[in-house]
Amino acid sequence: MKDSDWTEALPESAQAYLEGRRLDEVECVIADLPGIARGKAVPASKFARQDYFHLPDSIFFQTITGGWGEAADEDGFIEKDMILKPDMSTATAAPWTGDWTLQVIHDAYDRKGAPIPYAPRNILRRVCQLYRDRGWEPVVAPEMEFFLTARNLDPAKAIEPMMGRSGRPAAARQAYSMTAVDEFGPVIDDIYDFAEAQGFEIDGITQEGGAGQLEINLRHGDPVKLADEVFYFKRLIREAALRHDCFATFMAKPIENEPGSAMHIHHSILDSETGQNLFSGPQGGETDMFYHFIGGLQYHLPSAIAVLAPYVNSYRRYVKDHAAPINLEWGRDNRTTGIRVPLSGPEARRVENRLAGMDCNPYLGIAASLACGYLGLIEERRPDRQFRGDAYEGDGDIPPVLGQALEMFDSAEALHAVLGEDFARVYSIVKRAEYEEFLQVISPWEREHLLLNV
Repeated sequence: MKDSDWTEALPESAQAYLEGRRLDEVECVIADLPGIARGKAVPASKFARQDYFHLPDSIFFQTITGGWGEAADEDGFIEKDMILKPDMSTATAAPWTGDWTLQVIHDAYDRKGAPIPYAPRNILRRVCQLYRDRGWEPVVAPEMEFFLTARNLDPAKAIEPMMGRSGRPAAARQAYSMTAVDEFGPVIDDIYDFAEAQGFEIDGITQEGGAGQLEINLRHGDPVKLADEVFYFKRLIREAALRHDCFATFMAKPIENEPGSAMHIHHSILDSETGQNLFSGPQGGETDMFYHFIGGLQYHLPSAIAVLAPYVNSYRRYVKDHAAPINLEWGRDNRTTGIRVPLSGPEARRVENRLAGMDCNPYLGIAASLACGYLGLIEERRPDRQFRGDAYEGDGDIPPVLGQALEMFDSAEALHAVLGEDFARVYSIVKRAEYEEFLQVISPWEREHLLLNV
């Protein structure tokens, strides 16, 4: 049972949010495979008395459409209760609610106290622990791209850009334009206000190349903490958009002929004892670990694409000359390559994975990217020669459709060993159930071009 003054141990930002106010409700949440927040909302008085709550393990067998993958273990589909325990370090405001509400991320365990192996946050923790067992501290910095669009109430209707302050639809091809950012000023103001109330530090907001497309950069840090923030950010951005009669979407490719939305992941690795960046040597040069990490990404990312690009729509983003990589070349300060080494000093040397879509679960996307780099480190893989020039001129290295990506994922034994065999089994079953459901849908393109012509 929690102490009666449990709120005094809350993170500083949560305490500041509640100062002089009475807490009404606590949302107990956990991310499912797509990254949707599942859980329960309970009165604050009840939360103060509970150390855990239950949800059925079937939340991890559910598809994005609400269907089910036959992914239960040998006990069968009996929807066993998991024990969900709060991580109070994640307690944060829900500033868009009508009353005073906190959100708390929970971790999932079975009845014996073992972590549920296909819970996304547990998977990321597992991968981080593999690094720490070797004296390495993984550090990441995610970038979040998304679109602000007009409300779309009819799935048969194409998604359109939102209306800006000027009364005109958001314009495309205005990357880094401050005028374009100003068009979304009221939405961005609420994003900043919500983020401040939740204790999140935004490194910057920029206009991207798509109509109504924005990017938010987060400060680098612990992978689990940053995945928590992306999980929370998706919700707060949606809530900010709804206040201004528009939608925020994290689809990889929501609008035809526009760039897609990525979750670029910057990676570095520190020595757990000294804090030194292990990608840089004593004289500031690039180390073997730096090259092995890149080699691991090049070799293992094709098998991980099904996690980084989890939906049929995800593969529409990998289009030549549309600001998304089509191959696994690596280069220095080259945004056409799938793996980029940004300009930096030796202390900040890092590797950027540009393949993950913003539609991926942040815990799983970061875990998969770290897993590929980890395998490169322990296998001591050497990367291909650095690419120079426009990588869009080369051939594609990425599976073109989800079905092929899942076949590669299913055969990736080394990747399964890092992410967990149970996770790999459940993820594949759920994703195949989604893919099979999609294949039953007849699209407008098929009706237009095949109905009377074949």
